[in-house]
Amino acid sequence: MHEPKEPTVLDYVKALLMPWKGKPPALLAHQPPSDQPLPETKENVSLSVETDVFESTAEEKIEPLIFPSPAEKQVRLPLGWRTLLAFILAVIGQSYLEPPRQQVTVALIFYGLAGAALVLAVVSREWLLPQFSEATNSPMPVTVNRNPLLLSIPLLLLAFIFFSGNRFTSLNLTLWLTGTAALVAAFYIPSNTWASLKRKISLFLRSPHVILRITPWSVLILFAIVLVVFFRFYRLSEVPGEMFSDHAEKLMDVADVLQGQTAIFFPRNTGREAVQMYLTAMIAILAGTKLSFMSLKIGTALAGLFTLPFIYLLGKEIGGKRVALFAFVLAGVAYWANVISRIGLRFPLYPLFAAPTLYFLIRGLHYRRRNDFIWAGIFLGLGLHGYSPSRLVPLVVVAAVLIYLLHRQSVGNRKQAFIGLVLLAVTSLVIFLPLLRYALSEPEMFAYRALTRLGETETTYPAPVWIIFLNNLWKSMVMFFYKNGNIWVHSIPNRPALDVISAALFFLGSGLVVIRYIRQRHWIDLFLLVSIPLLMMPSILSLAFPEENPSLNRSGGAIIPVFILAAVGLDAIVRAVERRYASGTQRLIPIALTLVLLFFISSANYDLVFRQFDRQFMAGAWNTSQIGAVIRGFSESQGNPDTAYVVPYPHWVDTRLVGINAGYPMKDYALWPDQFETTLNEPRAKLFVINPRDEDAVHKLQELYPTGWLYLYDVELEGKDFLLYFVPPVNPEGETGQP
Repeated sequence: MHEPKEPTVLDYVKALLMPWKGKPPALLAHQPPSDQPLPETKENVSLSVETDVFESTAEEKIEPLIFPSPAEKQVRLPLGWRTLLAFILAVIGQSYLEPPRQQVTVALIFYGLAGAALVLAVVSREWLLPQFSEATNSPMPVTVNRNPLLLSIPLLLLAFIFFSGNRFTSLNLTLWLTGTAALVAAFYIPSNTWASLKRKISLFLRSPHVILRITPWSVLILFAIVLVVFFRFYRLSEVPGEMFSDHAEKLMDVADVLQGQTAIFFPRNTGREAVQMYLTAMIAILAGTKLSFMSLKIGTALAGLFTLPFIYLLGKEIGGKRVALFAFVLAGVAYWANVISRIGLRFPLYPLFAAPTLYFLIRGLHYRRRNDFIWAGIFLGLGLHGYSPSRLVPLVVVAAVLIYLLHRQSVGNRKQAFIGLVLLAVTSLVIFLPLLRYALSEPEMFAYRALTRLGETETTYPAPVWIIFLNNLWKSMVMFFYKNGNIWVHSIPNRPALDVISAALFFLGSGLVVIRYIRQRHWIDLFLLVSIPLLMMPSILSLAFPEENPSLNRSGGAIIPVFILAAVGLDAIVRAVERRYASGTQRLIPIALTLVLLFFISSANYDLVFRQFDRQFMAGAWNTSQIGAVIRGFSESQGNPDTAYVVPYPHWVDTRLVGINAGYPMKDYALWPDQFETTLNEPRAKLFVINPRDEDAVHKLQELYPTGWLYLYDVELEGKDFLLYFVPPVNPEGETGQP
């Protein structure tokens, strides 16, 4: 029997040019046998520093997708004009959905034409659909390290018991962390990565030297990091420039932490999970920003930034390195992601933990790696301590596994996938253990906020539930193109969630993934599409208050698949041009096109965040920072922090925020008119801050303090002026001085 003939490069190229005859044969480069390790020399075990921080480790070199090879790019192909036409038509259509005109009919016509052009591009084989690599056939181990498992059970049971009272203590934390580590050790499969790293460190200590390898890809990664860091932290102290009442509640919780009240769940203001409180407390100490708006914003900006590497890694699994980089940049500069990361509330904690959960889950299912299921469980459990919309991420995980089981890629691995899901669930449950203890002790408080939106706890449904649900679902699905809601504190009301070009790319990428799924029936494509509405369910399920849907904060988890799909669209545009210009200096043409598109996307989102959002936010927020600055100046000159007051007025400033901005975060400066007489025995100078429309308060102060002086503090923003009533100090003879 003759051995099969090894395919040649010519056979490979012929197969590429005649795809109807089947897939091209695999060309394998000559490699040493896998059972013969490289000799351990100084060269191959030296400690090297790679600038591509997102590259996989040596044992993770399975490429997620098979793209056309460099040999194919040498074949001169015509320009992919159909793909470019679809993109241009989508951009024109989206431009008609920009406020204030938003001509829906015209936009739908152009989007319909764009969809037709996209289908034509695929049918004409203009866009070469990449194929997912075949999953590994090796079974997932089911072995268990018995001793750590037996140790973890009593430790975790004791931790659960001692988590009573809604407090973290040294005892229950030690039991919980030790038990969790033991459980992970029972199922975690040691890899060669740590042994290799240990050898490199050992050799480096014996012969210190560093190899710094800089590649063009590394430079691109570096520029991308600089760009997204700029968008996350530029003018962070100014945008947004004011706090609102939710910030006061958060800082009061942080103050409790700093005073030693280590709660598991913070019941103030309908209840909050713990991660942001402890993160902000740490930042307040380490960064020296104390109890301030800046402490909150630094923490949430970091959360938004650290989400991006996992979007990169997930994008790499779905579309390769270039799609990964595009997704990283698009999500990094996006108005949606930046606004919810800058606002100083828990919003970015949702995508922060959802992104690694989805990344490790997809890897665990695709590559049958048990450790990935463990990591997915860890991040899922941590997310449940972050922001309440994360409570629906388990639903997304189950949906992913079900979709996987219903596709042919799961053949021979269905039992192992179920075992992986169980392992993920157990791990996440252990991480969730402190909050689980609180939820069982105080179920009403734990679920109160969710029940007020999902049920009729506070109000009755305005229409039949199924109609509200379908209406909410539709509004959420079109918010990327049409209206992202009307909540001014974390969005620009009634504008699309994406800029014009990103929305067109998202449309293009979604269409291409739909077509790829129809052709290839790969479970990851379907899950990527289905995950969008699932991750938006915290907003969609606002059935009692449908006016709160859509909302950028509760839909924050959808940032992950949305910008990966937009990156797929951008990659399609670049490939359409690369078909024609792929050799010599002509390669600069697709590069230039990419840079131009990213420049316009960045510029559009810069305008949305630092001009439009900043302007409308400051117009809606009360200027407590200016009032606080006035009180601080008064206290440092001829007054005292205890002799300044803010007279409350309906729908005006939160007097707690005034104290925070004045530098006295634990002081509420409210003094109601019926309390004015309590200040008569105070001989020191006094300052009253009054709403200009509160004439009764002014008259009463003038009667009590006829020697006082009334000033109008003129503010540049319309409607933000306030009155100052200064009462000079009383001298020892009982006479008042001059202001």
